[in-house]
Amino acid sequence: MIDVRRAAPDDAHELVRLREVMHASMSGDGTASTEWQHAARTTLRERLADSRSTLTAFVVDRPDGTGLASCVVGTIEYRLGGPGNPSGATGYVFNVATDPDMRRRGFSRACMEALLGWYRERGVVTIDLRASAEGEPLYAALGFVRTRDPAMRLTFQDV
Repeated sequence: MIDVRRAAPDDAHELVRLREVMHASMSGDGTASTEWQHAARTTLRERLADSRSTLTAFVVDRPDGTGLASCVVGTIEYRLGGPGNPSGATGYVFNVATDPDMRRRGFSRACMEALLGWYRERGVVTIDLRASAEGEPLYAALGFVRTRDPAMRLTFQDV
C-alpha cells in the first residue's frame, strides 16, 4: 500500500522542486528561469495553510525520508453552470510529478486517486488537465478522455 498524504505548507519547497522535474520532463531541458520559484513557494505555503482553500496537493514521501517522491496539485474553479456541469465547479489538475528514480511504482496514480477523492467530496463533477504523452495512459485509465475544446492562451507581456 502506498502512503499518500495531503501536503502541508512545509512541503512547498519540495513541491516546487518536483514542479521543476515536471517541466524538465516535458521540455527536455528544465526551466530557463527560476524567478517563478519564490512566488510559487509563497503561494503554496499560503494556500496549503488555509483549510478553506480551493487548492490542495497530495504527496508521497521518498522511502528514505529525504523529501517527496511524487505529487499532484489541484484547484477548484467556480464558473457559471452549464448543461454538463450545473454547479459550475470545475477541478483543474496540474503539477503531476514523480522523481525519475521513483517512477513506475504507482505513486502518481495514488496521488491522483487521492485528489479525485478530494474533488468528489466537494461535489466537483468536471475535472480538466493537460496530459503529457507519458502521462496520458494513466489519466485514460482513471477515466479522463480527450475533449473537442481547443485550448488557447493570451500572455500579457507588459504586466
